Amino acid sequence: MPTSAGGPRVLLRQLREVMAEPESTQIRLDKITVLIAANMVAEVCSVYLLRAGHQLELFSTEGLNPDSVHKASLGVGEGLVGKIAADAKPLNTSDAQSHPSFAYLPETGEEDYQSFLGVPVLRGGYAIGVLVVQNRVARHYSDEEVEALQTTAMVLAEMVGSDAMLVASEDIDDDIAHIKSHHIRGVALAGGIALGHVVLHEPRVVVTNIIAEDIAHEHERLDKGTGELRDSIDRMLSRLDPSRGGEHREVLEAYRMFAHDRGWLSKMHEAVTTGLTAEAAVERVQNDNRARLMRQKDPYIRERLHDFDDLANRLLRILSGRAATAAAEEIPEDAVIVARNMGPAELLDYDRDRVRGLILEDGSPTSHVTIVARALDIPLVGSGERVVDLVDPDDPIIADGDSGEVYIRPSSDVEEAYSDKVRFRARRQAQYAALRGSPAVTTDGHRIRLSVNAGLLVDLPHLEEAGADGIGLFRTELQFMIASAFPRMREQTSLYRSVLEAAGDKPVVFRSLDIGSDKVLPYLKHVKEENPAMGWRAIRMSLDRPALFRLQMRALLRAAGGKPMRVMFPMVAEVDEFRRARALVDHECAFLRKHGHTLPSEIHLGVMFEVPSLMWQLDELLTLVDFVSVGSNDLQQFFYASDRGHPRLAGRYDALSTPMLRFLRDIASAANKAGVPVNLCGEMAGRPIDAMALIGVGFRSISMTPAAIGPVKEMIMALSVESITETVELLLRESHHTIRPQLVDFAQKHNISF
Repeated sequence: MPTSAGGPRVLLRQLREVMAEPESTQIRLDKITVLIAANMVAEVCSVYLLRAGHQLELFSTEGLNPDSVHKASLGVGEGLVGKIAADAKPLNTSDAQSHPSFAYLPETGEEDYQSFLGVPVLRGGYAIGVLVVQNRVARHYSDEEVEALQTTAMVLAEMVGSDAMLVASEDIDDDIAHIKSHHIRGVALAGGIALGHVVLHEPRVVVTNIIAEDIAHEHERLDKGTGELRDSIDRMLSRLDPSRGGEHREVLEAYRMFAHDRGWLSKMHEAVTTGLTAEAAVERVQNDNRARLMRQKDPYIRERLHDFDDLANRLLRILSGRAATAAAEEIPEDAVIVARNMGPAELLDYDRDRVRGLILEDGSPTSHVTIVARALDIPLVGSGERVVDLVDPDDPIIADGDSGEVYIRPSSDVEEAYSDKVRFRARRQAQYAALRGSPAVTTDGHRIRLSVNAGLLVDLPHLEEAGADGIGLFRTELQFMIASAFPRMREQTSLYRSVLEAAGDKPVVFRSLDIGSDKVLPYLKHVKEENPAMGWRAIRMSLDRPALFRLQMRALLRAAGGKPMRVMFPMVAEVDEFRRARALVDHECAFLRKHGHTLPSEIHLGVMFEVPSLMWQLDELLTLVDFVSVGSNDLQQFFYASDRGHPRLAGRYDALSTPMLRFLRDIASAANKAGVPVNLCGEMAGRPIDAMALIGVGFRSISMTPAAIGPVKEMIMALSVESITETVELLLRESHHTIRPQLVDFAQKHNISF
């Protein structure tokens, strides 16, 4: 057999010509087997393809009995051909019949041939067929010959994968991951149901140009592309905020290690030498990596498959000049974005009118892309394990943001069931809309204030649409997080003024800049922290960098223009921090007054109660603040010393546990007794059962996502404060991990929707 590089390149050119011919699938396959046999000086060349029932059917042959075509077959794992498909790696032997896996097929007439070389035909790392050459003389095929046959098999895979006759559902085994349906249980992060088609946030590149015209040029392109890849990873690492902890950095460090791996680059250059383009070489090596890693028993090694996939996809985008994300391209009108993770600014880059839903492999209830998705009313499912690997662009997909279910390529009955669910949801939303103008008043006459949480201009129309009483939390940091540089005072003032104008006479509570922990500004350098959630963040950072804090306060005060201004400070742990923050606000008031600017008609300053230490300073604090807002997300995290983003701790501690509710009851009781308004903003406020418990422990003002206003208001209008207060008080006399089941029973007995 030839061992020079010229042989494979000549064969590839011949294969390209055959593939372009307007012939039937069978005729083209028959011509291909003849070409391969001649080029590799083989007396036999055969193509086996995977069919239903895990059977590898002889599809074409040159040298074996032609009458056995479409009659002879081997199961996956059966015989040498079946072993190659099962292992997804080549098999090279000088004496086929003495191999322990040999299985004799008398109809083929292969008993005359001793030497055997077979390679898998891989698609996405899965073996969809086997390509075999055989000779009568006993010999071991060289590494160059194995490489040449693997390259040929890749071209064959492209032909098989793109041919409608060969990939019809009845023809190719339904166990192939990118053809079968999948059901994934994730975490519901933003409510709603999305039926649509997949758009990969970081698009895969479909390699169409496989055969190289200029080998030297392809080597140069590959070197240049890997250089750019390495530089991009180095830049990401240099920009990475050390306070985000080790896991994200470890992923990028792994990328850098793989990107600098000489073996990986050497294999791609070897593939180019056989006649492939740089893109095809990357895909060929990645197919081999996938096939090998998917069969590893060690879960850690299998996890590295994600790293290699990401790395290969990044390199393919560089080589092809494709956009980094799909936001730069035109997407379908029913797009469901699928990503490993993304930042809030990246989601805002998409055309909102075309995005139906979002699915992330990562993501948490309090991540900022989640907050933006809720603001945009985009259903979101997180923790969708392997979803990026299992989907292809334009695949039909369903994302259930209410239950966390994801259906990839759903069956017709699942699709029909969800279509019914969408129609039912639309009717429910119409019922909530009918309540828009009605105040949230209980059956025994108690008025409950329902406000919305916001942080972007796109949130503001929801204030009126939801029928809310105001904005109970405006997260000012989101403007900073989506900007490429620190927003100037003019930009800040313009945003805050727009918010106040949109709210009209309804109150707005601005939260001062809450950055640090998981909220990273790319243009501010942070020191590495072992425990960033309890580190240098929020009011601590503001007091240590008073110039930034004063700039924001000046912008807020100027934006009011004679209207009332309400500002609260996050993460306050002791009374002195509030005093110092108030002093800085007073300083800015004096500055603006001196320079002739109009001050707010009223200035109300408050704290976010998130740190449990405030409980033992509450009496003193309530004499100083104008209002208190409980941030239940962080409060629950610190109360239970439980990282709210940790997957193993998610759901371990319920906000409706008796110790948590007793704590909240004592805060509300103290504030009500002191005559200080108290509000609660956080995840629990937007869940009807949780909101019912909050009313039972004394809260009369809660703030939530706009979509939650309708369900919570409907619950309130069927609720008696006296009855729920008595029920909750009785339940809190005993310790319970959660009183949720008892409150569900209460709601059902009193015909309260939840």
